[in-house]
Amino acid sequence: MSHSEKAEPSSLKIYLRLLSYMRPYVGIFALSIVGFLIFASTQPMLGYILKYFVDGLTNPNASLFPTVPYLRDLRLLQAVPLLIILIAAWQGLGSYLGNYFLAKVSLGLVQDLRIQLFNNLLTLPNRYFDQNNSGRLISRITFNVTMVTGAATDAIKVVIREGMTVVFLFGSLLLMNWRLTLVMVAILPLIAVMVRTASSKFRKQSKKIQVAMGDVTHVASETIQGYRVVRSFGGETFERERFFNASQSNTDKQLRMTRTGSIYTPLLQLVIYTAMAVLMFLVLLLRGDASPGDMIAYITLAGLLPKPIRQLSEVSSTIQKGVAGAESIFEQLDEEPEVDNGTVERDRVSGRLEVRNLSFTYPDSERRVLDNISFTVEPGQMVALVGRSGSGKSTLASLIPRFYHHTDGEILIDGVEVEDFKLINLRRHIAQVTQHVTLFSDTVANNIAYGDLAGAPRADIEKAAADAYAMDFVQQLPNGFDTQVGENGVLLSGGQRQRLAIARALLKNAPLLILDEATSALDTESERHIQAALDQVMKGRTTLVIAHRLSTIEKADLILVMDQGQIVERGTHDQLLAQNGFYAKLHAMGLDEPVTADIT
Repeated sequence: MSHSEKAEPSSLKIYLRLLSYMRPYVGIFALSIVGFLIFASTQPMLGYILKYFVDGLTNPNASLFPTVPYLRDLRLLQAVPLLIILIAAWQGLGSYLGNYFLAKVSLGLVQDLRIQLFNNLLTLPNRYFDQNNSGRLISRITFNVTMVTGAATDAIKVVIREGMTVVFLFGSLLLMNWRLTLVMVAILPLIAVMVRTASSKFRKQSKKIQVAMGDVTHVASETIQGYRVVRSFGGETFERERFFNASQSNTDKQLRMTRTGSIYTPLLQLVIYTAMAVLMFLVLLLRGDASPGDMIAYITLAGLLPKPIRQLSEVSSTIQKGVAGAESIFEQLDEEPEVDNGTVERDRVSGRLEVRNLSFTYPDSERRVLDNISFTVEPGQMVALVGRSGSGKSTLASLIPRFYHHTDGEILIDGVEVEDFKLINLRRHIAQVTQHVTLFSDTVANNIAYGDLAGAPRADIEKAAADAYAMDFVQQLPNGFDTQVGENGVLLSGGQRQRLAIARALLKNAPLLILDEATSALDTESERHIQAALDQVMKGRTTLVIAHRLSTIEKADLILVMDQGQIVERGTHDQLLAQNGFYAKLHAMGLDEPVTADIT
C-alpha cells in the first residue's frame, strides 16, 4: 500500500499520541489541573455572592450562615465584601498554578518534539532529502511545532479550565433549579453537531496552510542561498512574483480558515443565547416562591455559561491546527531511518577497493544508472573516473560510503562488502570532498576539525591546512584560524572554501579518499600546490578521483572511462590516448574544460 493510499489517522489518535509526550511531566501537569479546578470553582461562588448581595439590599444585617454555630453572627454587610476578596485571591492562586505549570509542560513537550524531529533528520536516508525540499523540512521544525504548541498549551488550558467551569456552573444550576436546567440540556446535541462539522473543516484547512507555509519557506530559502545567481541573471522580478504567489496562497488559506471560524462562532453563540432567552422566559413564568436573590443568582450563573461553552467550541480550531501539525511531524518521525544492518567493525582498513558486477537503479526509477561495473583498486593506487554528464560517476562515488544502497553486485573494502560494515564505522574509513562545499557558520579551525575530528590538536589542523595550501589565506584573515567564515563560508572565495574542505578530508586521515570534482573551484596555481600535497597524502591510500582537468587525472594509475552507466574504456592516460577511442574524443573536445567535459 502506498503512502497516499494509507488510511488517514483519526484526529483523536494523533492527539493522544501528541499527549503521550507529556508522560515525563505528569506531576507538573497534575499541579496545573489542580490550579484550573481551583479557578473553575470560583465561578459559581461569584453567582452565590450576587444572591447574598441582592438579599442584603433589603436586610444588610441578616446572618450569612444562620444555622452554623460559630458563623451565625456574621452579617451580610461584612461578609459579602470579605468573601469577594477571598474568592478573588483563591481564583488568582488557581490561575497561577494552572497557567504557569501547564506552560512548563507544553514548552517541555515542544522542546522534546523539536529535538526529536531534528535528531530524526540526522538518521534519515538520502532519498528522503531528495524527495523533500529543505524549506518544508525547516517549516516543519519551526511553524508546525508552533501549531503543536497551541494544541498542547492553549487548547488544554481551555479544555480543562473552561470545561471544569461548565461542570461547576451546571452542577450549581441543577442544585438551584433542576427543572429549568434540563431545558438547557436540549441544545447540547445541536452544539455537538456544529463542533464536529467545524472540526473537520479546520483540520483540512490547517493541512493546506502547512503546505503553503512550507512553500513560502522554500522560496525564501532558495532565494537567500542563491542570491548571487538571482542578481547575476536578473531573477529579482521572477523571485518577487514566485514569493508573492506562495505568500498569497498562504494568506488565502489563512483567510479561509478565519472565515470558517467567523461564521461558525456567531452561529453557535446565536444558538446558546436563544436557549438563554427561552430560559429567562421560563424563569419569569415559573418563579414560584424563590427570592429575588435566588433568581438573580440563577440567571447570573446561567449567563456565565455561554462564554466557556463558546471558548470550548473555538478550541476545536486550535486543536485541529495542532493535530495537522502533529500529523506532519509524526509522518517524518515514522519514516524508516537509514538502513544499517552491518555488523563488521574495523579499527583500520588498508583501503583495497573492489567493485564486482555492480548495477544500480535509483528508487522510483527504471533507468539503470550503473550497469555491470567491475574494477579493483589496490591500496595506494589512484583511480580516475571520467565521462560525460550523467554517465554515473558521482553515483558510483555515493554508493561506496552507502549514501544509497545497492542490491545488484558487490562493493568490497578489504574483502568485506560495504553493506556488512556498521555504517558509522564504514564512513570513518572514507574521506570525501565534492565540488559542492559545505562549511558551517563557525571558525576556520572548527570547520576543518568538524564532527569526529572536533578537538583535534591545533598543530594537526594547521598541518592539514598547510597541506591543502590554505595556510596562506588563513593567516591573512583577521583572526587566523579563529575567524568566523559566515554562513556556508560566504566570507571566503570558492577556491578558499574548497581548500578548507580538502583540509578537512586530510585531517580525517582516512585510508580511502574520494575526490568528486574536488579541485574544480581552484585556480591553476592553487591546484598545482594542492596536487603536490595530494601526491603525498595519497601514498598508502586508495584514491577515487572524479575530475575534468588533465592535471588531476594524468597521474592516475588507472582511468575508467564511463558512458551511460558502463565502463567503456580503462587504462592509463597514455594507453587511452593511444587507443584513439572514447577517452581520446573527450580529450580532443577539451577534457580540461570544466563545462564541456564533465558535469555529473
